[in-house]
Amino acid sequence: MGKRWILALVIGCTASAAVFAQAPGHMLTINVGNVRNAKGRIHVDICTQDKFLKDDCQWAGEAPARLGTTQVIVRDLPPGQYAAQAFHDENSNSKVDRALFGIPKEGVGFSNDARISFGPPSWKSAVFSHGGQNASIGFKLRYFLGPSGPPAAK
Repeated sequence: MGKRWILALVIGCTASAAVFAQAPGHMLTINVGNVRNAKGRIHVDICTQDKFLKDDCQWAGEAPARLGTTQVIVRDLPPGQYAAQAFHDENSNSKVDRALFGIPKEGVGFSNDARISFGPPSWKSAVFSHGGQNASIGFKLRYFLGPSGPPAAK
């Protein structure tokens, strides 16, 4: 009887572990608007204050660019205060290409549609609270060179 109990315990634990491993984590859905074309990818970083405006944020997501609005999902984001920073990687080189004086050639955007004027926005203007449950936010990309958004509907 002892061996059956151990076997049942092992099978039960294995099944529980499999269910736990497959359980979806809480996710943050980011609706990135004003995507000017369907080239490349939309990349979004979710940053804590100490990582904001840097390249090493702990949470990130990407999706193929879609004209207009692209939805990007970031999974397993714990509760906290964050800011989102995004860019349209039109040539899929995994970086924001820049022109003279550091002006982005590709679209960039921040949570809360934080203003970009003579430099990136402040943490205070981009911060949002995440409660740890499934949630969504949205903001628009800004393009400084070339078309400023999707073509106007005729």
